Parts: sequence; structure tokens; C-alpha cells
Amino acid sequence: MVDKPLTKVKDLTPSSKQVNILAKVVSVGDAKEVMGKYGDPRKVAEAVIGDDTATVTLSLWNDQIGQIAKDDIILIDNGYVSLVRGHIRLNVGRYGNLNKSTEAMASVNTALDMSAQEFQSERRYFGGGGGGGGFGGRGGYGRSDRGGEGDSPRRF
Repeated sequence: MVDKPLTKVKDLTPSSKQVNILAKVVSVGDAKEVMGKYGDPRKVAEAVIGDDTATVTLSLWNDQIGQIAKDDIILIDNGYVSLVRGHIRLNVGRYGNLNKSTEAMASVNTALDMSAQEFQSERRYFGGGGGGGGFGGRGGYGRSDRGGEGDSPRRF
């Protein structure tokens, strides 16, 4: 494997993508079952991992659960950060890899927990910028009353 630049835990931000992190597992929580985006049950567990700069919460999904244990040194390749209720979570994702490493790590800085900080959720805007768009104004398409029930008759 070609050596990729490693990201330090303290340098993670809510928009971090394609990060490679070498970290030590501080703790691993129990798996819980949650409903996925499409109503499918999934298992998730949270692990706290860290390096000499800080710690962060790592979300482990389905078959990732049970792959790591306390005091393991792990290498996350192509991970990304998401915000869960305003707090950073590191994820491996379907395009990333989670592997155990043989590298030694002396200490973990548990004084700085990146997942303890609260961030404002960034709103994601889709499409072009500026203006409200649509067919506003008089005599345009759409409804003039802006609201109400979906099947209510049109009011002009």
C-alpha cells in the first residue's frame, strides 16, 4: 500500500472527506439496532478512537461491528465525517476501509474530544444559487395561496 498522508484527529472538521487516520481504540460501545434511511433495520455501535492530538467517536455499522476492540491500533482509509445532532462522527463508509495496524502508538490525548464540540449543522443547498426561482408572480403556474392541504381546491 502506498503511504497516504494521515490526518490528525484534532484536524477533523464537519466537512472532512477522504481522510486517512491512524488511531488507537479507546473504547467500543454495544451494538444497537436502528432504522436505516429506507426503513431497513441496521446495527450501529460507537467506538471512541484517538491519536496523540484528540479523540473522536467512530460509527461502526453492521459487519464493521466486532472487527475492532479496545487498545487495537486501526487505520481508516478514505473515511469521512458526518454530523449527528451537531456532533462529529467519523465513518468508514462503503468506499473506505478499516484495518488493524501493527504500528505502535504511545499515547492518546483524551483531554480533547472532537465529538464533544457542537457544530451548527450545515444546510445543504441543491441547484443553482440566488433567488427563489419557480413560477412566481401573477398568473403563473402553481398556487396563489401558498399553503393549505395538498388536495384542497385552487383559490384564485
